Amino acid sequence: MGDFGQGPVLVTGAGGAIGGAVVRRLKRLGADVVVSERSAESLSALTRDYSGLRLLPFELSSEEDVRSALEGLDVWGVVNCAGLGGVVAPTVDSDIAVFDQVMAVNTRGALLVTQCAARSMIRLGKGGAIVNVSSQASLVALDGHVSYGASKAALDSITRVSALELGRHNIRVNSVNPTVVMSPMSASYWGRPEIEGPTLARMPLGRWATPDEIAAPIVFLLSNDASMITGVSLPVDGGYTCV
Repeated sequence: MGDFGQGPVLVTGAGGAIGGAVVRRLKRLGADVVVSERSAESLSALTRDYSGLRLLPFELSSEEDVRSALEGLDVWGVVNCAGLGGVVAPTVDSDIAVFDQVMAVNTRGALLVTQCAARSMIRLGKGGAIVNVSSQASLVALDGHVSYGASKAALDSITRVSALELGRHNIRVNSVNPTVVMSPMSASYWGRPEIEGPTLARMPLGRWATPDEIAAPIVFLLSNDASMITGVSLPVDGGYTCV
């Protein structure tokens, strides 16, 4: 895999399953990693496993918090992995306050981080790479996912526009669009027999993804091995969106 000696990589949502898997892969490859969550306590497992991690807690939904945390932080890479699922509900019953909260984290927060990081990359003049963790929910319609799907579809649009505008600075911007990674939180919906069975029956590979199966393409897109790839939304979904 490509060289990660160009500069630090910021991973938001590093306390989650996918974010943690990304951090572990980056550390094994010798990257200088800055990890972010809402609180340092959320990162305790990572800091226990790895020395030398730089902690940068901030509240993603707060513009002031994001800008204050990232001011003066020189980065070469970013993984916008932090996300909020919201509440699974039909469109006609969706709570607009929940919609606003999901958009504030998944879309607005990722844009704020991208803005701050891109300014740093442009100033340093070494190029860079940004990977946004989107979802299969941005590519196909999923029952009850109007808020989450909208937030991730908007994130994919941010990916494409950012790739267009930042390419002249040798900054690449891509998205990965995972299927479900089963966790206690996702199991509350996707683990229901009436939901899990039909969903997996439609998926060509017929199983949920593991955190490492999502982390691997994220790290690839960050790396120099993907030096000619920008502006893509890469499904990592066992073929779900191709059916």
